[in-house]
Amino acid sequence: MAQGTVQVTHTGTSRWRRRTGEYASLAAALEAAAEGDVLTIAPGTYRENLVVQRSVTLRGPEGSPGSVRLAPPDGVPLTVRASAVVQDLHVEGQDAAAPAVLVEEGTPELLDLRIVTRSAAGIEVRGSARPTVRRCTVDNPAGIGIAVVDGGGGVFEECEVVAAGQAGVSVRGGGHPRLERCRVHHTSGAGLSATGENSALEAVGCEVYEVRGSGVQITARAAAHLTDCDVHRTTADGVTLDTDAVLTLADCRIHDIPENAVDLRSRSVLTLTRTTVRQFGRNGLSVWDPGTRVDANQCEIFDSTGDYPAVWVSDGATAVLDSCRVHDVPDALFVLDRGSRADVVDSDLSQVRNTAVSVSDGATAQLDDCRIRDAATGAWFRDHGSGGTLNNCTVDGTQTGVIVTKGADPTVERCTVDSPAEAGFYVSAGGRGSFLNCRVTNSGGYGFHVIDGSRTTLRKCRTERCARGGYEFADAGGDATSGSGPVVEDCTSDESAGVRTPGASAVPEPAVQTTAQSPGLLGAIPEQRATVPEAQPSAADPEISVRASKDVLGELDTLVGLDSVKREVRALIDMIEVGRRRQQAGLKAASVKRHLVFTGSPGTGKTTVARLYGEILASLHVLEKGHLVEVSRVDLVGEHIGSTAIRTQEAFQRAHGGVLFIDEAYALSPEDAGRDFGKEAIDTLVKLMEDHRDSVVVIVAGYTAEMERFLSVNPGVASRFSRTITFGDYGPEELLRIVEQQAEEHEYQLGPATSEALLKYFTELPKGPAFGNGRTARQTFEAMVERHASRVAQVAEPSKDDLTLLYAEDLPELP
Repeated sequence: MAQGTVQVTHTGTSRWRRRTGEYASLAAALEAAAEGDVLTIAPGTYRENLVVQRSVTLRGPEGSPGSVRLAPPDGVPLTVRASAVVQDLHVEGQDAAAPAVLVEEGTPELLDLRIVTRSAAGIEVRGSARPTVRRCTVDNPAGIGIAVVDGGGGVFEECEVVAAGQAGVSVRGGGHPRLERCRVHHTSGAGLSATGENSALEAVGCEVYEVRGSGVQITARAAAHLTDCDVHRTTADGVTLDTDAVLTLADCRIHDIPENAVDLRSRSVLTLTRTTVRQFGRNGLSVWDPGTRVDANQCEIFDSTGDYPAVWVSDGATAVLDSCRVHDVPDALFVLDRGSRADVVDSDLSQVRNTAVSVSDGATAQLDDCRIRDAATGAWFRDHGSGGTLNNCTVDGTQTGVIVTKGADPTVERCTVDSPAEAGFYVSAGGRGSFLNCRVTNSGGYGFHVIDGSRTTLRKCRTERCARGGYEFADAGGDATSGSGPVVEDCTSDESAGVRTPGASAVPEPAVQTTAQSPGLLGAIPEQRATVPEAQPSAADPEISVRASKDVLGELDTLVGLDSVKREVRALIDMIEVGRRRQQAGLKAASVKRHLVFTGSPGTGKTTVARLYGEILASLHVLEKGHLVEVSRVDLVGEHIGSTAIRTQEAFQRAHGGVLFIDEAYALSPEDAGRDFGKEAIDTLVKLMEDHRDSVVVIVAGYTAEMERFLSVNPGVASRFSRTITFGDYGPEELLRIVEQQAEEHEYQLGPATSEALLKYFTELPKGPAFGNGRTARQTFEAMVERHASRVAQVAEPSKDDLTLLYAEDLPELP
């Protein structure tokens, strides 16, 4: 029953036919109305299910918005099947299986509707309907705000979804609406969602925020185009694309996102133009899977709030950045996995705390006419199969300009590195690379530093004003004619001695020490502080100098924690030493297998202990050199049959007389191995360990559970190892001690109450999978130094205490 009346103004082609009638119900008024009639509804609550099937105008009284309530107990309150005009109504629905407003046919206009409901959808448009919806508000905490389905379309102007129990705007089944100047917020699902083939969404001047999900979600072959839109303050990713989705963002702003600002995968394609991405907790752009591609032009990605790379490209995906800026981020661009590629043109990468460009696991990056400034590392090509090109780029104000390691092979042409703190170009661990017409100026270390006999090519390069020298070729292992070591042609330097080619008689200066981790504010920080420095080989004595076992054991004792590890190592060393003495006395000695298994979490000192173990065995004359060669799966496993055995043999040969340390050894035997070549590496290793059991010690390392599985499925490997040593996680007191060592090492002091604050910090720090033990302690110290620098930089004339004391306020926030 209606609480008011409906006044119907009947209109016709002749003025004399115009007349007015009043009806007690909406149904009666609609029944009497003809095409073009105007139905003015008196204030009140109407418990009817209204169906509009003629092109009439249905409206509330002027000047009384919200005074007409359409609120039936169930079903659809308002259904529109004609090109009608519906204006100034308050619609309430209670049916979880039906929408509050359903538009099924025609091109109606819905104006100034207020929909407060608990329905399947606030407004649903389907089929051939093409409505124009203006200034309407949807509040539906039980379902979707606006749904456009089954081929529906229409234009939504200045509408607002103030709450939705699911998506704010949902497009599926071939729907294709256009949103203009709309606002979507406080939804429990995605803000804007489009899914399914032929589904499309266009939004202009819209805002999506306060969303408990992704701001924009395009999936399953759907497409969308957003222009001049804002997406911010979501709880999940800002923009998500999946499974052949296509999205274009032009002049948009994505910010204040705790997760990935933009995440796309499974052959999705994203085009960004003049779009800014800022204040994101994980990646600014996260691109995954073969066929997935992002093209960014004139975009800016900056102000990361987390510890992740700004642009992440992996699993065979492609990213193109043209005339873009990436700045104030932990890392700018990471490209991982074979088939992954990044092309960066005329772009700026600056204010990068760690590495500007990192290329690994067989990926490729090409940078043309780019500028890298104020980064710890400009570009790092990390391992076998990784490469690409740096062409006509400048690298300013870094610790190291370009690093090439572990067989990576980039081409660097016409690039300039200015004012690196350590080296312009650094090549080690079997890295390769071609450097053509490159220049290094004002280096705090070397211009070009090539070690480990890396097969690097330098042509027409130039160095100027390099503090330690223009070129350093340590441990070259021969000259260009020997097939190993660098090739140097037509290179010049402002040094009076000129360029010392590999194999020359000049005495080299000691090589710059580096670590596997990215240099930070403090440069390369050692894994743990050693009180006894490592002996350096001299040019006059090519043999590696060996420290006495008591000196090496003394260094082992200085390591923080690891009490059980120290006991295990000492017991093993005692067995070896006593066995050696028994043999000297003509007695039988127990056979001791020297190969070991190290298990435990990252950052617990496994690599450091392996290095010291090798030195101890050398001091006892069990090994000839005792040096450490560290490898992982990528160093041993090739891409085709036969190449794995060659790689494994080469690694074993490099470790001759020392220790071969295989990190994450379980990766050689993945659970879903199939035709994986890791088994070939294992088989080769087992044979080599038997054939050269007196000349190489092998240590395999990794997470405890994974290593147990690895040994259980490879009995041939397990039988070669004498014992397993478990490295436990560090406790808060041990982490504090590492920070204290780092502070002493770098001439800092902990202020009053700082130790107590650090102890509390490490106690409360989450110990999840990302916890790095000693690495976490060192990163905490680096963060404290950075915050200290920001604080002291504001002091006009700092005292010595100001420059050295670290306080509790310098601690980073808990993650």
